[in-house]
Amino acid sequence: MPKFAITPHFRLHEWVAEEKGYFRAQGLDYEFHGVFENHATPDKVGAFQNIEKGRDTNVSCACHWTVNVAASVGHGKLYADCYSVAPSGVFVPPESDIRHPEDLKGVPISVGYQSGSHYSTIQALEQYMPLSDIKLSFADGILFSRLEKLVDRQVPAAAVFSGPYYFLEQLGFRKVIDTSFMMATMITGNPEREDLKKYFAALRLAQRDIDLRPELYTKHYRNEFPKRFLEQMDVRRWGPGERIVFEPYTKEVFEDSFRWIRERGIFEDGAMGAGKYEDACVSLTA
Repeated sequence: MPKFAITPHFRLHEWVAEEKGYFRAQGLDYEFHGVFENHATPDKVGAFQNIEKGRDTNVSCACHWTVNVAASVGHGKLYADCYSVAPSGVFVPPESDIRHPEDLKGVPISVGYQSGSHYSTIQALEQYMPLSDIKLSFADGILFSRLEKLVDRQVPAAAVFSGPYYFLEQLGFRKVIDTSFMMATMITGNPEREDLKKYFAALRLAQRDIDLRPELYTKHYRNEFPKRFLEQMDVRRWGPGERIVFEPYTKEVFEDSFRWIRERGIFEDGAMGAGKYEDACVSLTA
């Protein structure tokens, strides 16, 4: 049997579990792939496209909307025994005249196509304006690409989450609106059920450690940031980021999210699959 493949994804948990030896303590035979440890800016593609082309890992995370649809069209299974929540927001430079959500009407907001920033920005701003007035820009790539564009004043506004969220706060950028959103877990390949149980048991221990002493582990944000920012980062000021919630991602949540995406036309007709919870999701407790 191949080893269980673990790849961190812009959060602290896998790094903490690896540092503390929790994966090995659970008896997991695994490989750890720190794919952004070269500190290069990742490819400029969206979360759904990343899932489509596949990742070298058995477990990956993305916004729950994308995982919901990806699982519905057969790109793996949504793991339904937990979800997570990532701090996120739409930021502008400190000198910007944009101060209120209404000021974002018609302003290009850099988001990742069919990624958490795409859906969550719509979800947040719909409270203030019709969908037709929300102007999203998909040209500026995924998380770190958008961060670089905003810091360099090449875009007027950008949606970011987790580490880049804290970094922009540190630099004095203004959060115009909070867009925190749910993440879900995608299971790919055919990992053993016992390996999945061991993996999530280790993450549960890591979550406890992060809750208790976040200041000991924010150092791990440095593992995945572009090299150009490393000297500026003061991770002592940053928060814990994404938090795993060990509660079910229910059928009701799945169906409501699927309906929300379809009603806003984020995917082309016929590209979302059947949206059947029983076919798209897997649970180790069912």
